[in-house]
Amino acid sequence: MAKRSHNEVQESLRELTRIFRPKDPRKFVKDYIRKYRITGGYEDELTVLVERELVKLNTPAS
Repeated sequence: MAKRSHNEVQESLRELTRIFRPKDPRKFVKDYIRKYRITGGYEDELTVLVERELVKLNTPAS
């Protein structure tokens, strides 16, 4: 990935997901990839990461 380690990108995306709580994870990831110039080929993986984070946010803590 462009100038960042894979873990940094994932953690950054998780944090932005917690902040913005996007309605459309795929569009959110596409915008993120374009804005931060992330190397192509990671879109599906990062979309799944955003979707999982949103599920965690919507699940009540027990």
